[in-house]
Amino acid sequence: MELTSEQRLIRETVREFVAEEVEPRVDESDENQEFPEDVWDGLAELDLTGLTVPEEYGGFAADMVTLSIVNEELGYGHLSVATALSVQHLATSCLREFASGEQKEEWLPGMARGRPVGAFALSEPHAGSNPAEMSTEARREGDEYVLNGTKQWVTNGERADVVVLFAKTDRDDPDTVTQFLLPKDTAGVTVGKKEDKLGLRASDTTTLVLDDARIPAENRLTEVGRGLEAAFSVLTEGRIAIASQAVGLAQAALDDAVEYANDREQFGEPIIEHQSVAAMLADMQTDVQAARLLARDAARRNEDGVDPKSASMAKYFAGETAVSVANDAVQVHGGYGFTKDFDVERYYRDAKITTIYEGTSQIQKKIIARHLKD
Repeated sequence: MELTSEQRLIRETVREFVAEEVEPRVDESDENQEFPEDVWDGLAELDLTGLTVPEEYGGFAADMVTLSIVNEELGYGHLSVATALSVQHLATSCLREFASGEQKEEWLPGMARGRPVGAFALSEPHAGSNPAEMSTEARREGDEYVLNGTKQWVTNGERADVVVLFAKTDRDDPDTVTQFLLPKDTAGVTVGKKEDKLGLRASDTTTLVLDDARIPAENRLTEVGRGLEAAFSVLTEGRIAIASQAVGLAQAALDDAVEYANDREQFGEPIIEHQSVAAMLADMQTDVQAARLLARDAARRNEDGVDPKSASMAKYFAGETAVSVANDAVQVHGGYGFTKDFDVERYYRDAKITTIYEGTSQIQKKIIARHLKD
């Protein structure tokens, strides 16, 4: 799948930024569980925080293949940074599709420049894979909605200034899930504990607690009951982004494994000459390229419409590939791969999340199978 000259230029620009600005900060931010805000500002300077913002609001209005490329390159360097950016894109995509003209004018130009930071609050402690079970309620009172409930797994939860949030207008009616725009400084909004995670440690993941948080009625972004439909349409784009990040991480693990296998000698020759290691690397290379092609194909198929099956196929295969390739990269490194002296240890920890967030591998297979019936 050939890239345009502009897409190749963007890939090289992001690749250079990752090498010079992202990778040198990875170990520190992972160890301290602190997001590198200066890296975020660098992404903004490259216009990457506004990739899904229309040009009239100062954004880049990128095509889906370009989004895939950017996510792959950032995933290669630091999955935490890539994840934070993809959630910014989820939030700006929601505003692009569902906000009023006045709301777009208020929020999108700044978000295109990187500030305010956006978050996307769909999951809850007891409603993850089935968001229709959510219990957060937005009760209408005159010209306001009053929000009560708890959201979980909110990426950018601490950093965010504005949240695209999903709640029921009637807690007992699953058909009333609706999308809202919530400034995070709204009275009654509290950031809960920051999760201490296996991987993705530089990305802040928190709960959001809503206790009689009042927002203007015009902050309702969709018609009552149309929230999940809106969420799933945007998550199709998000799944392509996650698939592409998984490809980037898998490529990084493969590159490190190949380098190590060429340098490490056992029994008088580099271990890449050993048949078992060579076969493992061949499988890794094949799976990474297959995952990349699925991600790019899904991006092209979703350029002019919504094709959830291709997005789910890409996310499912790429996520599982990231896990298996990272696992094999650790194996190639032997005991050294089990230490923090080599990046494959971090790839191994980070990879697993790509099979979980924005829909688990099991959910992706359910979506794929459902569309086989059509």
